[in-house]
This record gives sequence, C-alpha cells and structure tokens, in this order.
Amino acid sequence: MEHHEERQAEPSSVDDYDISRPIASESGLRQGLTSYGDAHFSLFLRKVFIKSMGYSEDALSRPIIGIINTYSGFNPCHANVPQLIEAVKRGVQLNGGLAIEFPTISVHESFAHPTSMFLRNLMSMDTEEMIRAQPLDACIMIGGCDKTVPAQLMGGISANKPILPLVTGPMLPGSHRGQRVGACTDCRNNWAAFRANEIDVEEIAAINEELAPTIGTCGVMGTASTMACITAALGMMPLKGASAPAVSSARLRIAEETGANAVAVAKVKRKPQEILSKESFFNAITVLQAIGGSTNAVVHLLAIANRHPALQGVITLDTIEEIGLKTPLLIDLKPSGDNYMNDFHQAGGMLALLHTLHPLLHLSALTITGQTLGEVLDTSRFRAFEYSLSIIRPLSNPLYKSSSLVVLYGNIAPNGAIMKASASKDRSLLSHTGPAVVFENSADLAQRIDDPNLPVEKNSVLVLKGIGPIGNPGMPEAGLIPIPRKLATQNVKDMLRLSDGRMSGTAGGTIILHISPESALPESPFGVIETGDLITCDVANQRLHLEIPDEQLKARIDLRRKILLDGDGPWAERRQRRGYRGLYERSVNQAQEGVDFDFLTAAGPPS
Repeated sequence: MEHHEERQAEPSSVDDYDISRPIASESGLRQGLTSYGDAHFSLFLRKVFIKSMGYSEDALSRPIIGIINTYSGFNPCHANVPQLIEAVKRGVQLNGGLAIEFPTISVHESFAHPTSMFLRNLMSMDTEEMIRAQPLDACIMIGGCDKTVPAQLMGGISANKPILPLVTGPMLPGSHRGQRVGACTDCRNNWAAFRANEIDVEEIAAINEELAPTIGTCGVMGTASTMACITAALGMMPLKGASAPAVSSARLRIAEETGANAVAVAKVKRKPQEILSKESFFNAITVLQAIGGSTNAVVHLLAIANRHPALQGVITLDTIEEIGLKTPLLIDLKPSGDNYMNDFHQAGGMLALLHTLHPLLHLSALTITGQTLGEVLDTSRFRAFEYSLSIIRPLSNPLYKSSSLVVLYGNIAPNGAIMKASASKDRSLLSHTGPAVVFENSADLAQRIDDPNLPVEKNSVLVLKGIGPIGNPGMPEAGLIPIPRKLATQNVKDMLRLSDGRMSGTAGGTIILHISPESALPESPFGVIETGDLITCDVANQRLHLEIPDEQLKARIDLRRKILLDGDGPWAERRQRRGYRGLYERSVNQAQEGVDFDFLTAAGPPS
C-alpha cells in the first residue's frame, strides 16, 4: 500500500498531455528533458521512442535504474557482465523499478595503448555525462578492471545522481606442477625467472595457460581487488561484493542485491556527495594499508576525493601516511603475502576484515543503504575461525607492523613519492644509498637494460624517467624496472628502483613510484639525476635524497628548464597537439593530485 501511494505521488500519464501545467517532476522520464524549446513536446517525443521498444505506461511510471554495460571482447575482466546485468535486472524489477542498460567505454589493463591510465579520465567523462544526460533515478555502474572502478566513481561523484558500483569479481587461481598460480603476481615472478634462465621456453608457455584460468579480475591484491575493497570500505557497495569470485553464484546474488538497493536509493535520492565524507575516505585508506593494497589506489583515491566539493584538498598524501603509521598489514595475499582473493573471500572477506579493524575505523561514516558503517557491522556479526585468522591476521599479529604503503619526500621528490614497503623482497634496501643508473625513457630502458656492458651492480639504484602522467603520456606501469639480465642470472632478486610512473598492484620489489614533479616538467629535480649520482632511500624517516649540493641541483634544473622551453621542443609540441592526447597533456595534473584533468576536479581548472 505504501509503495502504491509513493507511485501515485508522481504525475500520471494523462498529466503529460496537460500543456497548461509546467512539468515539475525531477524523476523518471520527466527529468533532464531534451531541449526542443517545448518541454511537453520533449516528453511526448521521448515517450514515442521508448515505447517503440515495447514499454508500457505502467513500466515507465516506475523508478528508472540505469545499468552501465562495460562488456567488451577486449576486456576479459568483464566477461561476466551479461550475467550480472540479468541478475541486476531481476533485483530491480522484483522491487518495483525499471532497469535499462546502456554502454560506456570499457578499458582493460593489458589491451589499452599506451596505457589504461591514459584512458581513465576519458572513461570518467563518458560515465559522468551519460549519467547526467539520461533520465535515471539511480545508476548501477558495472566495472572491475583496474581503471574502470575509479573512473566510474569519479564520474558518478561528479554527476551526483544516486550511484551503486558493482564490481565483476576476481578470477580463481590456476595450477602448475601442483602449485597454485594466478594473475598477475605469478605472471611477473615467472617472467623474471624466465629472463634469468631459471625456467625454459616450454615451461613459461605452459605457465601461460594457467595464470588466468577463469574470467574475472586478477586474483591477487592487485589494483582491481584493491579498488573493490576500497569501494566497499567507502560504503558504496555490499561488503561481500569486494571478494566473491567472478564465476560464483555469490557474485550473481550480489548483483541482484545491488539491483534491489538501487530502487531503495532512487526513492530517497541518496547521492554520493551526501554519503561520502572525509571519514569515509579515512576508512578506505585504513583498509588500503591493512590489505597491502596497490600503490595505484593512492592516485585513484586522490582523484576520487578531489571530485567531491567538500573533500578536494582534504585527502592528501599526508593522510595516506598518517593513517598508515597506525595501521598494520593484516591480509596475507600476494604480492605482500602468499595467498589469493578466493582465500580472502573464504576467510570472511571484507566483513571479517572490518570487524578486525573495528578500533581503527570511523563507524559514523554513512553507507549506500543509509546505515552507518557501525550499524552495518553491528547487524552483521562475524566469528573468526582458524583458517580466517591465517588469512586475515589479528591486530596483535600483523604481517607488517605499519605503513605497508609509505610516502617519501626529498630534494628529488618535493611533492612526494610512494612505495609499497611491505612488498620489498630485500628489506635492507629500505635504508640504502647507491649510485644511480639512469634510463631517460622506456625506449632507452628497453635498449640497454640487458646490455652486458651496462655499468650496473647489485647495489646500484635503477632510475627510469619519462613515464609520468605527461611524459609517456599516461603514466604507464613500467616502474617495475626489470633486474638487468646480467644481475638476474647472478640470482639478484631485488634492487632499489625509482620512477615517476606507476607499477602494477600485482608486482613486488623495493620500488619508489609516482615521484613528483615528474621528469617531463621543466622544474623537475627528478629529471636532472645523472648516472653515478648517489641516491639515498630512508623509509624510516620518509626520505628520498639526491646526494649533491643544493646549488648544483638548482644549476642543473635551470639549465634543463632553458633547454626544454626554448624553441620547438616538447612543450611547444604539446601546445599544438590535436585530439584526446593533446587534451590529456595540457590538462592532466600530477600524481599527488590524482592524475585527473584539472577541469574535472570539483573546483575546476586553476584560474
């Protein structure tokens, strides 16, 4: 009866033809009318065309729930999207809504050139404008692969209509010679072994068949899994939605639940800018540190927060560091541990983790259902068991005591840099001074890294420039600089590595990333490092330092700035570049701001 009365409050179909009364409704088909100069005709025409698809007046009178379809033959992470859409529709329509799907672009990590990060902002624009343009009372955003979830959150927050993320879920691990393997930590480990001649071509080819045995996102705590956990921690989706495998029936039930939630959220018009607060992001960062999540998540969280008018500039690198100092690493998953996402799910997943983190969380933060996080946990109890405690450690027995992800500053990173310290394979490198071996860009790296005459030793510091947001462009995941072959064959497994780019969340090693300002910028001190310079990394004191006098560093920067800005150099080319790449290079901000376009942030472009 209550549901019937809510529907009757909306104008009837007869009212749509009463041209003496203005169209005042801001829901269903009557919202966001196409501009024809006559609102009643606009509504009339909209109904003409949607009825061609067989909808009745009764169906069209219900809350309209949009479903973003990111299925693509080039995106195996999203191969289950058609099944998820059917389950979502069931949840929507069982609860009195009308589900209508529509496409946006789909971006996969391994298929996007030059990098998926180059297209993240484009996807966020597509998402924002399609949510804003179409008559939706709420929108379910289906994504999964690394950059799709942050792109959808960025666009959804900016559009500020009710949004509900639904991730596609992780794949299951495969098996090689009785050992579990899975994308993509084991992709990198086995490729490194192949480069070091530890395994032959027949074995690497056999391993290739098993690393991704099912559809879904990478089955370790890479960027996709990290963003799924963070999205749940932000309160934007059911907790089970972070870890249920892509090929499981649980994933379909979560999709149905999301459909049901969407109708409820649409009725009360619960918008993301109302749900999300600084406490929501504090919880997300606490989870990020506790799961040993991807360094990529730092960039994405900053970009997401900076889309929120009340949070731009509030969540910073210092927030990451402050929360990290009091948050231990608890999740024993690759690349910081030994296990896979289906182990995390079977151990209790996000529900178990949040109960474990209870003393460190801001329980007043709102969730998509209207409950606070504290209320969600109070009504969803979890009892630990032996297996769960082996995957999700108690606070008293962490895998790493604090700051799995650490922020570094110094004379070559005045705006900050990021390291996943917990993924270091040689902890002695967390306090290390060594001579730099510099590669100017990816092409230089590819040409020289395996040169037997490369002047490199195991204590050298590998430095890769030119892979920042502008420099590549797109800030590729090339920061996992391979161990030079002549050292790999000597059983060197880790070295201190520096870049202004990113690395995959599935990767491990002692690797400093996101150095800002990036080397492509004329004022970048990172851009003037030379082979042979001594570099100090001191994680305990958050310090990254080039061991040369300040006057010498300034003189190098001044000379380089003059060279870069003079004549027809790269900066002149960027001002004239056409198309999306030109827009990207002229508008993208730096890593500490989220690598978003300046005009897409809540405050808009700088004056």
